[in-house]
Amino acid sequence: MNLLFVADPLEGFKTYKDSTFAMMREAQRRGHRIAACDTPDLRWQTGSPVVAPVREIELTGDPAQWFRQTGHPTRALTEFDAIVMRKDPPFDAEFIYATHLLSQAEREGAKVFNKPSALREHPEKLAILEFPQFITPTLVTRSAQAIRDFHAQHQDVILKPLDGMGGMGIFRVKADGLNLGSIIETLNQDGATTVMVQRYLPQISEGDKRVLVIAGKPVPHCLARIPQGNEVRGNLAAGGKGVAQPLSDADRATAEAIGPLLAARGLLLVGLDIIGTSITEINVTSPTCFQEIHDQTGCDVPALFIDALEAAARG
Repeated sequence: MNLLFVADPLEGFKTYKDSTFAMMREAQRRGHRIAACDTPDLRWQTGSPVVAPVREIELTGDPAQWFRQTGHPTRALTEFDAIVMRKDPPFDAEFIYATHLLSQAEREGAKVFNKPSALREHPEKLAILEFPQFITPTLVTRSAQAIRDFHAQHQDVILKPLDGMGGMGIFRVKADGLNLGSIIETLNQDGATTVMVQRYLPQISEGDKRVLVIAGKPVPHCLARIPQGNEVRGNLAAGGKGVAQPLSDADRATAEAIGPLLAARGLLLVGLDIIGTSITEINVTSPTCFQEIHDQTGCDVPALFIDALEAAARG
């Protein structure tokens, strides 16, 4: 197959842990051709299809210079057998505009995974609202008073912005309410910005589990991201320690309940974040942890994903 990865600039990849790199490596191992571009490269003009100046690449196997660029043509997205959308958050206006261009490419005949309309409909923090039976008590609001009332009710809460990633901008406020006012001012910006507040889950000490779901089926192992020291965040980007482990019966049941529904909407790859038995986020833009799970357990997540991509592209 001829594959296009829409992703962040290649020079910034940390190949020892990057899941997009792991996908590319497995795809090349199978003989597929690889190209890459970033969302600012996408363009459309009347009378022409969606195009992009793409970087045709070969992986070298050398960590110091992991790819070799073999060409830089401008190509229509319909020329590719599959387009893999792997642009990292933030889920901002420019991200949404990029998904609209990808939807236009779909109308022209391209096959895009995850489906652009599904990306728009499932912002990663708000997507959990559809599944209240699987989440901890949660508030989404622009009201500072509503946040104070929620804290008064639950005593120990987590506050987070809706557009962050990697644990960015997450705060914990305990029963004493220390710095609650300042945190509200920082996140809420005098009512201008919507905030998510969730009851604190003490099971975070056992890890914030990343459960990957591919084509509606859970990967047999997850990565528990365990906070270190006094840190409340388990995110690897925030210093958490990643420990791969088999799925618990509860996590498997949750993934099997939600996975087929999301797959039917065009979400080929989903990352559920689960603390205890509660889903805290549904990651759809660029779910990670492929390499950590593979390296620690031997579960070949990249192969599972490329299997699903090949089947979806043929379909």
